[in-house]
Amino acid sequence: MGERIFEIGRLYGIGVGPGDPELLTLKARRILAGVPAIFVPKKSEDDSSIAESIIIDLIPDAGRRITAIILPMHRDTQKLREHWQQAAETIWSHLTQGKDGAFVNVGDPLFYGTFIHVMKTLQTNHPEIKIEVIPGVSSVNAAAARAVVPLASDDDNVAVISGSQSDEKIRNALDNFDTVVFMKVNAAFNRLYGILEEMKLKDRSIYIRRCTTPAEEIVWDIDSLKGKKLDYFSLLIVRK
Repeated sequence: MGERIFEIGRLYGIGVGPGDPELLTLKARRILAGVPAIFVPKKSEDDSSIAESIIIDLIPDAGRRITAIILPMHRDTQKLREHWQQAAETIWSHLTQGKDGAFVNVGDPLFYGTFIHVMKTLQTNHPEIKIEVIPGVSSVNAAAARAVVPLASDDDNVAVISGSQSDEKIRNALDNFDTVVFMKVNAAFNRLYGILEEMKLKDRSIYIRRCTTPAEEIVWDIDSLKGKKLDYFSLLIVRK
């Protein structure tokens, strides 16, 4: 008899929300309860996984099915590619056994998600892969909800941009959109503050960090943040 050939398993990219386990969707919970393997991203071997902390008490037997995927947070693209490749091959070696797997991503997998890079690497290396994405509550939606600030109504326009963009792009967004959400503001806050002050939008800005978690902080007076070291998991909503 010839060697038995397994069908390749399906990879689920699962958004687990911004931090509050109760924001996990019913579909995400059902799939995580059933897949043989759960892959969780970590910055390093010594760091804990935020994604894992969200699901660990909700999903029966999750601990025994979890494999850590090391995905550092830095800007060295070449080194990051090496980690994406390693992550992709770890996941692929499991899928080729005919077993499904799930990659858990804080927030939504396709909204600034680490899952995007792993997914693209897998699709490049193994075009036959089957991927299904389960959306999650993004930090943008969660932050607006916690601050009770509308993102858009009627004919409003919304922009979501990185705080690391150029001054020109930031000013253009603030000029042309009714609401602008700035991601990754921790390293760019003082520069953003100067632009907001110049455009008289400082008092229409709300800072939110680690929304829906015990460490959540909402700051309406952003003057108090000048010169401080801010959390990586933070954003700024400017609602004109």
